[in-house]
Amino acid sequence: MGIDLPLIWAMIIAFGVMMYVIMDGFDLGIGILFPFIPDGQERDTMINTVAPVWDGNETWLVLGGAAMFAAFPLAYGLLLSALYLPLMLMLAALIWRGISFEFRFKADARRKPIWDRAFAAGSYIATFSQGVALGAFINGFKLEDTDFVGGPLDCITPFSVFTGFALMFSYGLLGSTWLVMKTDGDLQQRMKKLAQRIAIALLLIIAIVSVWTPLAHPQVAERWFSFPNILMFSPVPALVLAATILQLYMLQKEGSHAMPFCLALAIVFLGYSGLAISLWPNIVPPSISIWSAAAPTASMAFALVGTMFIIPVILVYTTWSYYVFRGKHGIEGGYE
Repeated sequence: MGIDLPLIWAMIIAFGVMMYVIMDGFDLGIGILFPFIPDGQERDTMINTVAPVWDGNETWLVLGGAAMFAAFPLAYGLLLSALYLPLMLMLAALIWRGISFEFRFKADARRKPIWDRAFAAGSYIATFSQGVALGAFINGFKLEDTDFVGGPLDCITPFSVFTGFALMFSYGLLGSTWLVMKTDGDLQQRMKKLAQRIAIALLLIIAIVSVWTPLAHPQVAERWFSFPNILMFSPVPALVLAATILQLYMLQKEGSHAMPFCLALAIVFLGYSGLAISLWPNIVPPSISIWSAAAPTASMAFALVGTMFIIPVILVYTTWSYYVFRGKHGIEGGYE
């Protein structure tokens, strides 16, 4: 039996996208939380917790896009055509957000609030755009054979707009629990209270999406609720509920700083797993699978050799950077 290269590449892309969601998620979440923290010194602390690592987080987005282009060029072309509007807005917002991130460090006290607002706006637009793209991806696209025949605004639907706002809560939870782990004092206590509210809202949002998706897509309902699938997949929603309850408990408990963030990661991963269960093996819903969209075998094998060297390098330097800047960041500046 030969090596299933499309499956390997699908796993690489899924891993890259998941790493981006996790690592840039709490980064974007900090920008989403900015309007709730008016104190300039506390905003500086929030920014400083991610300043050493924030630009490296988006490496995974580049990896996922490059891998898609190399291994599934058909899917790459279709998805860019169908999601052109939200993806371009996302990229513009990420660029604007990066500019404001750097400029606020150099701005004087009079101009810094301008860049604070720019940083928050870039975070909101980038997150909302990603959520709209996700909702459109779940809904599927208008295809004739392997051609996209829809319009540029087809991605804007009530469901995709809802998922756009929903992703803000997901990233907000990651950002608030990250700050619980990385700060102390009044800012940490404020983040604990905010994280509790976001966690409850996110659980409600996940429940709504979990009902809305199978009602709108009979094939998803068949995937989840047919026997024996319902027995195999039922632990996913049960674990989401359990992780949220445990997270709420940990946020009220003194001395537990890292666990809420770990549980936020678990909730995001479980949501990601639910998406994979619903759509597998389609890489362009509703009908194009990873095997029908795959590049020639020789191309995938050639690109895989380089990727197997690149991914460990990225993992090593990412792990090292987070290790070096471990610990809490105080209001006065510096890591403990």
